[in-house]
Amino acid sequence: MSLSIPAIFSIAVVILMLIALMLELIEADVIVFGALGVLLISGIITPKEALSGFANQGMLTVAILFIVAYAAQTSGFMQLFADRVMGDGKGAEGRSLLRMMIPVAGLSAFLNNTPIVAMFTPYLRDWTQRNGLAASKFLIPLSYATIFGGVFTLIGTSTNLVVSGLYHQKYNQNLGMFELGLVGLPCAIAGILYLYFIGRRLLPDNRVVDTRRDDGREYLLEMSVAPTAGLIDKSVEAAGLRNLDQLFLIEIIREGERIAPVKPQEHLHANDRLIFTGKVEGVTQLQKISGLLPVHGHDIRQELLHNGGARLVEVVVSPSCPMLGKTIKEGNFRARYDAAVLAVHRHGERLQTKLGELVLKRGDTLLMLAGDDFIKRWNFSREFYLVSKVADLPRVNRKKSIISFCALAGMVVLSAAGVMDIFEAAIIATLVLLFTRCITTIEARRSIELNVLIVIASSFGIGKALEKTGAAAWLAEQIISSVEGWGAVGVLAAICLMTTILTEVITNNAAAAVIFPIAMASAQQLQVDPKPFVIAIAISASASFATPIGYQTNMMVYGPGGYKARDFLKVGVPLNILYLIVSIILIPLFWKF
Repeated sequence: MSLSIPAIFSIAVVILMLIALMLELIEADVIVFGALGVLLISGIITPKEALSGFANQGMLTVAILFIVAYAAQTSGFMQLFADRVMGDGKGAEGRSLLRMMIPVAGLSAFLNNTPIVAMFTPYLRDWTQRNGLAASKFLIPLSYATIFGGVFTLIGTSTNLVVSGLYHQKYNQNLGMFELGLVGLPCAIAGILYLYFIGRRLLPDNRVVDTRRDDGREYLLEMSVAPTAGLIDKSVEAAGLRNLDQLFLIEIIREGERIAPVKPQEHLHANDRLIFTGKVEGVTQLQKISGLLPVHGHDIRQELLHNGGARLVEVVVSPSCPMLGKTIKEGNFRARYDAAVLAVHRHGERLQTKLGELVLKRGDTLLMLAGDDFIKRWNFSREFYLVSKVADLPRVNRKKSIISFCALAGMVVLSAAGVMDIFEAAIIATLVLLFTRCITTIEARRSIELNVLIVIASSFGIGKALEKTGAAAWLAEQIISSVEGWGAVGVLAAICLMTTILTEVITNNAAAAVIFPIAMASAQQLQVDPKPFVIAIAISASASFATPIGYQTNMMVYGPGGYKARDFLKVGVPLNILYLIVSIILIPLFWKF
């Protein structure tokens, strides 16, 4: 089979899209939507085909489930759940790990993974500190546990719904509510056992960190010397800035000139900008030194301290944050969020630039001075993932918790019993939540992650282009010929491997949508039932263990755990292989070719 010009063009567009996603040139939704636009303008697909994903039932179900998950999150149910799970910490590290992973996996089978990790991250950091354990031994397993649970049910992750939507679009069939669990549950058991016996020993122990080394969890902090401060004309050493606990003065900026390294005898001048790097505990202490002011947000600092509502808050910048690609000044952070950024941490890197000139990236951890209003407004937003545990997190609203739980349970029962499909059941659950005031219309709109939906909907059109031009059939032919002699099982293994590799470097949903037409073309050429391949894509697309960018929950724990990218590789690659083996063995047993 030879490739036509449209097929070659479609493959080229997809390859360029994948490269752009891997390099994170711009936001993922812009890249994928741009690729769809190129295919549309070039005439490869029609407007109807390009827009088909925006009306796909799977994509719309994902949108509605964002609202259901948000209602469950804001009701306070998960705070109560987190408090009950870990216990008093008297058990061994391995036992505590099991105590965390098993219920978290069960919870993520029915709720969005992101809020679960957002809720547990600050709790685990505080809990491990109280019990003399390393948070780094628990945070990657926390992310992985939510991924495990995501393939128990159809609603466990948006990727399952995307694959089901593609399956329905092509064959007018849907995946059952608990169908994926036939493979997902054994994979999860294997994964949990692996982390208990082997994986946790491969994780770093970041309890004790020297902030003057590059492997520390360091923040970049910028302060200025007040013109009326008693620090003026004092040397760095006399001012008490030489041997700070867990903090290091790396540079002084004076009238545009940089002074580095900073000598102990260097005298301070009015309006000097002092660049520090160090741990969050040191940053907190620096705030107490009279005469030093944060360069950004001095006005809000004075206002909050005067009103008595000031608190330090740590957040992780999410892929949905409008501040991405902008500096703090360009994004008008102070006016937008009514909070001041004091320091920034980026995956163990030592940041040497001025804080105001630092371009924010997803996964950056920000240390901010904020008031009560920030907590109330942004605690459950999609723009940040709250990392620090604050004392006044919303209390459990018993009425909302009961209604939210019943709405979620009812949705699952109606779908699993075959009374109605998940899309209709999700609509009913959402209406119940809205009419009972468990969630407002404003909160419902804000809970929907538009960037995720754009990636999903655009991916459908891109998959259609591969199928329509014959590119998918050609790629399927190459796969079949490369595993000739292994039959359908060999092709299944190749599909699993391709999806697993792709999902580590681009979004799960995009990986599933790109591989789907290739897998269906393979099934057609082999003249076998496509269902095993559909299951394989759903399971493999969720197996994002080897990179921090593979899944958003990995990115959420990346900074707070003080991890390096190699930590995910070291622990995640064996887990990817384990998932692959279990999937290839079990899928043909439950779904015959």
